[in-house]
Amino acid sequence: MSQFHASQVIRQEHAALASVLQSIASMIQGGPGDDAERFFDVMRAMLFYIDEFPERRHHPAESGWLFPPLLRAAPELAPVIQALEEEHAQGEGRVRELMHQLVAWELLGDSRRPAFEQAARDYIRFYLDHMRCEETRILPVAERLLDKSEWAALDAAFETRRDPLASGSHDPVYDRLFSRIVLHAPAPIGLGEELKHVPA
Repeated sequence: MSQFHASQVIRQEHAALASVLQSIASMIQGGPGDDAERFFDVMRAMLFYIDEFPERRHHPAESGWLFPPLLRAAPELAPVIQALEEEHAQGEGRVRELMHQLVAWELLGDSRRPAFEQAARDYIRFYLDHMRCEETRILPVAERLLDKSEWAALDAAFETRRDPLASGSHDPVYDRLFSRIVLHAPAPIGLGEELKHVPA
């Protein structure tokens, strides 16, 4: 296992999440089309995935195992790490609010659509900026300064929290969730066709 295995895992999980976010953006742009049931079903699955894996597994591993040793090695990064920690703290609430707004649109009608779409676009931008900061300002410094024992602890932390969507590993508990996303969501994360609009 390479010294920077955990760093590679972080980048892989960022890439998987970025693909999910791009698929959400694509679905928002196209709208439900003539298959609203599929639209809401897949959108719910992707938002649940974000809550279940990046928020509950990926972020705690970064906060608990990456940021503390990096802060000791590079105290000048304290403002950046503090900002990232604040974003971690906001993330779970933001995705759950987004799920609430999606259900409001589904159950209460199109009057709730603009609020969801704007919140989703803001969330996607927020998350992509967050990951870009980690990959450009945090990981390169960590790869330069952290020692082998610190990377070994990071490897162990991330290995127990792997995201099956990023790693390709199989977890039967999540088969239904990932089948729904991969088979029905549009590219880049899924194989589903774009939602169609039948001319009036």
